[in-house]
Amino acid sequence: MQKRNILITGGAGFIGSHVVRLFVNKYPNYNIYNLDKLTYAGNLKNIKDIENAPNYTFLKADIVDANQINNLFEKHQFTDVIHLAAESHVDRSITNPIDFVMTNVVGTVNLLNAAKNLWKNNLSENIFYHVSTDEVYGSLHDGGFFLETTAYDPQSPYSASKASSDHFVRAYHNTYNLRVVLSNCSNNYGPNQFPEKLVPLFINNIRNNKPLPVYGKGENVRDWLYVVDHARAIDDVFHKGRIGETYNIGGFNEWTNIDLIKVICKAMDKKLDRIDGESEKLITYVTDRAGHDLRYAIDAHKIMKELGWEPSLQFEEGIEKTINWYISNEAWMNEVTSGSYQNYYDALYAKR
Repeated sequence: MQKRNILITGGAGFIGSHVVRLFVNKYPNYNIYNLDKLTYAGNLKNIKDIENAPNYTFLKADIVDANQINNLFEKHQFTDVIHLAAESHVDRSITNPIDFVMTNVVGTVNLLNAAKNLWKNNLSENIFYHVSTDEVYGSLHDGGFFLETTAYDPQSPYSASKASSDHFVRAYHNTYNLRVVLSNCSNNYGPNQFPEKLVPLFINNIRNNKPLPVYGKGENVRDWLYVVDHARAIDDVFHKGRIGETYNIGGFNEWTNIDLIKVICKAMDKKLDRIDGESEKLITYVTDRAGHDLRYAIDAHKIMKELGWEPSLQFEEGIEKTINWYISNEAWMNEVTSGSYQNYYDALYAKR
């Protein structure tokens, strides 16, 4: 195969930054192009450690702008795409669903079109890898796990937009013979996650003695995966996954929200030399959000059996590493929680 020029979209975000770092460091013979719009959740400081690597290039662009995307494909002759760029916060999707339609659906189709047009004479080698979420499957009420064959049943504008983008990727494979792979992953946690998501939000709030807003009774169940393990899985799917296939990625690590929060509280009390149980006093129950799925749980046996991947950390070990990172990177947290994010956060929880 020709030298790989891999486009990674959303590479300044949480999961994307870990994928970019892994590929830049592990594959010095690949040219890695990191495309990011640098919205509130994109932060070049997430990948400052590799910004001067000889095989790394950053491209500031918006995947919704088809002309810009087409020009970048033509200029840099991308041989492959790993597509992570997405609007991803469910609460934001309820407030403004159009943004999710534009980025997650239109943006994905723009990338598919650009790839199809550039690769039309060489469809035997190029790969379009679409990274998705377990939320497209809806909610599990009667036990069991999400399989790759589970019917889609999205319940929020976010998950509906991701489900739509998944369908378009498969359609381009079936209609245009585009070589695609997909993966659907459970909840991620770890360093560099924007603090609108549960784990960094609660770490930061505990550190600052602020309320811990828990939806409903905290009974919703999620499967949690350390972000570095997700990046390793993406590496395996990209290099070894079967074309046209979907791989579910999960940690076999289910927690109710309230139990997970109590683990974080206990670990933070220890880290901050507080009395055991002090942080739990910050828990505040708020009105549950609309369309809030009860339980997600991934069956990851396919990727484990076919590609040899498995998670390296359980939650207690992973959360300790995560807390240590946020405590050690207080300046990063203070910077991303200032300004417009604080206004959004206040508006979100003020009336709940």
